Amino acid sequence: MKFIVSSSQLLKQLQQISGVINANTVLPILEDFLFEVEAGKLTVVATDLETVMRIQLDVEARETGKVCIPAKILIDSLKNIPDQPLTFTIDKNFGVEITSDNGKYKVMGENPDNFPKEPAAEDATTFTMPAEALVTAINKTLFAVSNDDLRPAMTGVYFELNKDYIQFVATDAHRLVRYKRTDVSCPKADSFIVPRKPLNLLKSALPDNEDELTVSYNGNHLFVKHGSTQMSCRLIDARFPDYKVVIPTDNPYKMVVSKPLFQSALRRVSVFSNKSTNQVALAITGSELSLSAQDIDFSFEGNERMKCQYDGEDLTIAFNARFLIEMLNAAEGDEVRVELSTPTKAGILRPTDADEHEDLLMLVMPLMLNQ
Repeated sequence: MKFIVSSSQLLKQLQQISGVINANTVLPILEDFLFEVEAGKLTVVATDLETVMRIQLDVEARETGKVCIPAKILIDSLKNIPDQPLTFTIDKNFGVEITSDNGKYKVMGENPDNFPKEPAAEDATTFTMPAEALVTAINKTLFAVSNDDLRPAMTGVYFELNKDYIQFVATDAHRLVRYKRTDVSCPKADSFIVPRKPLNLLKSALPDNEDELTVSYNGNHLFVKHGSTQMSCRLIDARFPDYKVVIPTDNPYKMVVSKPLFQSALRRVSVFSNKSTNQVALAITGSELSLSAQDIDFSFEGNERMKCQYDGEDLTIAFNARFLIEMLNAAEGDEVRVELSTPTKAGILRPTDADEHEDLLMLVMPLMLNQ
């Protein structure tokens, strides 16, 4: 089998899917790309058994055939070859010879029959959505996903489908993010949990624009297709916690504060906080917000004051500064609204100006105040 392909085009496409491949896999074949040539098209597949990504590009080829090529050496070599046509020649023992303008490189491929089969989209429900909607949803929720493997349901993002909207929810039991889009219509009310890794891969593979994605799912897998790029992944088989019960319905105290000023003040003050809790206390009186942090073990202390608009009784409440900073990153616009009630109840952050199709709610649990 022989085919000719542009080196830069091939590298760009392979880099999109190479993130699927784990560094230390149980099966050596999982360290390979599956190359498949048919009718002038090259399809390349990468998998870790849970997630599969495939891309397709045009090549010059008269024959059809398949081969598995080790991913690392192929990508490392392509990075160092200037943009030019490369000729791949594969012999019957799966030896791969790559010929460039001034060089010839050989690598031993593997039998493609040993490459794992990808899941079929049987009995799948399908809908479409803009790429930008999914990329934004991933960016706004992924940071709140839990790393605790003992609670598998929280190690992914919960997709909640409805005929009028789609909602994405992530929580690690200390904070919760709910992002809603009303410009996406799903065929029926449904829900499933998508693991972190495939969402991270989608975030880098998809364009942040209005391109249409085809999203399909069945009982076990999610399938996402954009142009010549496709991804499928196994869903998390667990029940997502009933997140609605933790969202307070009545947080009467409202504070509006400049997002960039609040975020930079938190960054400065949190340097002096206890490294295990990152605790920063917020004291709100009238139109002034005071931030304070201390680490008693080292006699560190940091304090700052800033202006805010506040409607409520004087209040002192403590939060994990790192959580607040990550939440502020996810909020668009110049101002955020913080809704509070008592020092022991969850606080809610919302951007003050959101797009008409979007609704973002972020909840963070308070810490016990250092007395």
